[in-house]
Amino acid sequence: METSKTLIEVKNVCQEFHLTKGILQSLRFEKGKLVKEDKVVHAVNDVSFEIKKGEVFSLVGESGCGKSTTARTVIRLLEPTSGQVLYKGKDISHLGPNELLPYRKSMQMIFQDPYASLNPRQRVADIIMEPLLFHGIAKTKEEARERCMNILARVGLRPEQAGRYPHQFSGGQRQRIGIARALAVNPEFIIADEPVSALDVSIQAQILNLLMDLKDEFNFSYLFIAHDLSVVRHISDRLGVMYLGSIVEMGDKHTLFTNPVHPYTKVLFAAVPTVGEKPLVQGIDAKGEIPSPVNLPKGCYFSDRCPYATDRCRQEKPVLREVEPGHMAACHLL
Repeated sequence: METSKTLIEVKNVCQEFHLTKGILQSLRFEKGKLVKEDKVVHAVNDVSFEIKKGEVFSLVGESGCGKSTTARTVIRLLEPTSGQVLYKGKDISHLGPNELLPYRKSMQMIFQDPYASLNPRQRVADIIMEPLLFHGIAKTKEEARERCMNILARVGLRPEQAGRYPHQFSGGQRQRIGIARALAVNPEFIIADEPVSALDVSIQAQILNLLMDLKDEFNFSYLFIAHDLSVVRHISDRLGVMYLGSIVEMGDKHTLFTNPVHPYTKVLFAAVPTVGEKPLVQGIDAKGEIPSPVNLPKGCYFSDRCPYATDRCRQEKPVLREVEPGHMAACHLL
C-alpha cells in the first residue's frame, strides 16, 4: 500500500459562524449608548493536518468540538473563513461551484444519519446511478445500471433491492447504500462522519469491516470522524484529538493510545469504559465545564479546566509542536 504521497493537506483552517443576522439584531444599549455587537462562534481554530494516500486519519473529541465542521470544510461543503485546503497540492479552499466539480468526483462523504442523507423519493438504483451519469462515468443508463448492480453486490445488497426506497431498509442497510453511493464515482478520498454511531452495536462491526475491506481493495484515504475511541483504535493509522475547535495532540494510534501527553487527551482517554482491563491511561480530573466557542479563553483553551495550568497557560496559546518524531502536542508543560 502506497502511503508516501500527501493527498489532503489542511493548513491553518478556521471556521466561524455569525449568530447575529442583520443590523437590528446586532444592536444593544450599553450605558445609554447604542452598541453594535456581533456574536461569532469560533467552531474551528487554526487546524492543520495532512492525510496521505491510502491512510486512515481520525479526528476524535467530545461532541461539539468541531470534528464534523472540520470535515465539511475539508470537503468544501463549507467554505473556510481562513486557511487552506489542498487536494494533491491544489488549493481548493475558495473555488466556486463550477471549479469544484472535477474535485467532487474524487472526494466523497458518508454521513452519520444514512436516512437523512438519502432522497426518500428516489429508488436505490436512481440514488446510485445519478452521480454516475452526472460525472460521465457511465455514458448510458444501461451502463449505469450495470455498474450500480455491481456496487450494490460489493456492499452486501441484493440486485432486487435496487428498486426499493430508503424507508424500506434497516439502518445498517441504509448505511450500505450511502457507502455504495460514495463508491460509485471511484473516489480517492472519503470522509466518514460517525458512520456507525446511529447503528446498533451488532451492525457497527459489519459496517466498519466493510469500510476497511473497501479501503484495502481500492486504496483510498479516509478522514474518519468519531467519538468512540474503541472504533478509532481499530481502524486508524493516525489521529488528531480536538478540543474546542483546535487539535491539541496528533500522532500515530499506537503512540497516542500508549503515551498520550496532553492533559485533555488523558482526560478523554481515561473516560473510555473498560471491562476486565485496566484503563487506557491513569485518569486526571478536569475542572468545570467546556467554555463557550463564542467566548474562547485567552491562552490555552483547556487552561480553565486543567489541573496543571500555569499563568503562562492562561495568557499564551500554545502551538502544536513535535514532542517526539511523528508525535505533536500543544502544551506549554511539555
